[in-house]
This record gives sequence, structure tokens and C-alpha cells, in this order.
Amino acid sequence: MRAAWFDRRGPARDVLVVGELPDPAPGPGEVRIAVEVSGLSPGDVKKRSNWQGSEMAFPRVIPHSDGAGVIDAVGADVPESRIGTRVWCYGAQSYRPFGTAAEYVVVPTDLAVDLPHSPDQDDRWLSEQAACLGIAGITGYRSVFADGPVTGLHVLIHGAVGGVGAIATQMARRDGATVIAVVREGQDERARALGASHVLDSARPDLAEAVRALAPNGVNRIADVDFAANVEVNSQVVAIGATIASFATSVDRPAIPYWTLGFADTCLRLLGSDDFAPEVKAHAAAELTAALVEGALRSVIVERFPLEHIAAAQEAVEAGAPGRVLVQIT
Repeated sequence: MRAAWFDRRGPARDVLVVGELPDPAPGPGEVRIAVEVSGLSPGDVKKRSNWQGSEMAFPRVIPHSDGAGVIDAVGADVPESRIGTRVWCYGAQSYRPFGTAAEYVVVPTDLAVDLPHSPDQDDRWLSEQAACLGIAGITGYRSVFADGPVTGLHVLIHGAVGGVGAIATQMARRDGATVIAVVREGQDERARALGASHVLDSARPDLAEAVRALAPNGVNRIADVDFAANVEVNSQVVAIGATIASFATSVDRPAIPYWTLGFADTCLRLLGSDDFAPEVKAHAAAELTAALVEGALRSVIVERFPLEHIAAAQEAVEAGAPGRVLVQIT
């Protein structure tokens, strides 16, 4: 099969190789997907670039955890009826060596999510959208719904037009929340298109007061792209019993206003998508798929690269592409 891989960490153009590898075969409980499109996330780039100095767990890695395609082979204990099913997958390169940047990927059958046909969209479009759902989608869903439904609640989302934030915004809106989006200058229109009820500039000095004006009793859930940078504002706007769910931080060991948060009975959730419980991932995947097929969830895809240009694709993610980046396999 045609695939991309790296045998050592470093800059994309120095370590990524594109060539031929043996076709993989599914083992017991696994399926093989003929990959159409491979989705990139910042986590994929971090694994290749030696972020935080972590060790390579495998001598060779085919990158990318997310993708979409068609199941063409199954292992023992998997019904043959799955063959020919259009699916999207997540976690392909989570604690596993070979991800979706290849013509074939093998994953546990539970990580291959059926992708129903939509009468309003062609299959290729659905595959591209579904390839954006894994890391960002499951994290975004968890950041909003880890503590239950948000119908009728106020949800504050920092970085509401980013990969995770955009999905959090749409899913919260789908569930009937009042969504307060915090974005950078020039991103207002995009945030409103995602379904945000209110949009605030992250740079305004009176951000906490502006949030409180929109939610006088405080916000019930916060999805946060930078825990360290936003913890002070968040502490001033939480409702009693609120949850702050953060999926990134600019400082590894940030100080927190303990008593301000404590008096509000605040729950802090620090999210790392690779290690969510399997049932959490499966539930999120089902909800994301339903939202996609019904038209309530969309990702903005800004660049598509052929497999041979995977280094450029990863560089685009590193440079902060203003939307999702895909690698087209077929």
C-alpha cells in the first residue's frame, strides 16, 4: 500500500517518508478500512515533532488518528456484513503505530463508525466532513456534555471557531443552549454562522463584565482553549455548580483563583482526548455522526493535500490554518 511514515521525530520535511508498505490485515475484533481521506489535528503534528519530549512508542509510525473510507476486510469475531460499509474512524494512531495516512488502516471494529448516506450530500463530501470528527469532535463534545445535557443553559466557549471550539459551539446550539462565543477580532461572522447566540472579542478588557451582562446568573458550562490564559475571567463568570472543561493550556502549571472557584462549587475538567473512556468516545461519536447527517454540524475545510504532500499538510496545521486540513488518499 501507499503510505506516509516517520521513523524518527523532527520537522515534517526532514522525517516524513512516502512510499510502499505491506498491506495490513485485520486481526480478531478488527476491520480494515480502504482510506479515502485522512484528517489532521494538532495532536498528530505534536506526536511527530516530539512535543514535550515524549518517547516514540513504536519504531515506525504512520501518522493521523482520524479518517474515513470503506471497510474492505474484517477479522475474526467481526460480522462479514460490515464489509462494504462506509465509515469514519477515530483513535487509529492512539496507542497504535499505524494511522490513516495510508491506503489502508486497521482499527478495532468499535472505532469504525458507520456513516449513513445522506440524501442531501454526496458520499465524498460526507467522508471529508467525517474525517474532521475524531480528535476535535470527541473533545469538543466532551467539553460541553461531560456533565449532561445543556438544554436551556448558558455555555461559554473560548476559541469558538477553532477545530474543537467550532464543534463545541454547534453541538451546544443543537442541544438548545445559549452559546456565548469568545473569538478573536474578525471572527464574529464565522461564530454566528456556527450558531453562537452572542459573540465577544477575546481582547476586550471588560470581557468578564460583558459575559455577566449576557448571563447575569453566570454561565453553566465553559469550554476553554487556554486554561491558563482564561482562568481569571472564567472564575468571575461561573454560575454556582458550573463546569470549566479545558482542552489546552499555554502554561503547564497555572495558578488558579482557588477560593473564587471554590465558593462557586466549580468543577474543573482537564481533557485529553486519547484517554477518554471507550464508552465516552462511542457516545460522542454517535452524537457527532447524527448531527453531521442531519445537517447540524459542519467543519470548514481550508486545504486538501495529496498524500505525497503530507509534509506540507502538517506544516499548514503547525502554521495555524484557519480551518481543517485533509490529506486525500484516493
